[in-house]
Amino acid sequence: MKALRRFTVRAHLPERLGALEQLSINLRWSWHKPTRELFGAIDAALWTQCGQDPVALLGAVSPARLDELGIELPKAAKALGAYVPAVRTGDLVYTAGQLPLAEGNLIRSGKVGGEVSPDEGKRLARICALNALAAVDALVGVDAITRVVKVVGYVASAPGFTGQPGVLNGASELLADVFGEAGAHARSAVGVAELPLDAPVEVEVIVEVQ
Repeated sequence: MKALRRFTVRAHLPERLGALEQLSINLRWSWHKPTRELFGAIDAALWTQCGQDPVALLGAVSPARLDELGIELPKAAKALGAYVPAVRTGDLVYTAGQLPLAEGNLIRSGKVGGEVSPDEGKRLARICALNALAAVDALVGVDAITRVVKVVGYVASAPGFTGQPGVLNGASELLADVFGEAGAHARSAVGVAELPLDAPVEVEVIVEVQ
């Protein structure tokens, strides 16, 4: 008997779906005909109630979810050089490295572990992640994100500072808050001597979109 391939995705559904909100859908891909027919019927029922393809709702972020978290996405930061803030290829969007900018201005400069405390660095990493989401939003819409694939973070570090993972948790925790299980991601946390504009942190994100 051929093995049943299975994966589970937690859906963050818009509030208007009522009882279907936060529904966990098991999608089974199988050569077993009754299994395919069963999940086809479930999808059809969800489509009737949602008015949308239920698979397209998996991982989607509603405005209500952002409001609930008290999050307002900033305007996408303008590129500081000869590049674009985000690029889509297939089902993936890659952002450029995002600095802790607000309205085009660097919020804080310096080295983490020196004039910038680790806690402040963590807060700045969160702002970088928000700017990364803003870049995705400007390209395809943040509600198109179905999962976060990878985060790469660079921390301008004072000599001897080795707490880069804790600093980058500011970005990772934000993404987990917004996307739930779909926000779990691979990550690299890299300590560097300098960053552009003497920024303490820079974050880039790869997301899957529908």
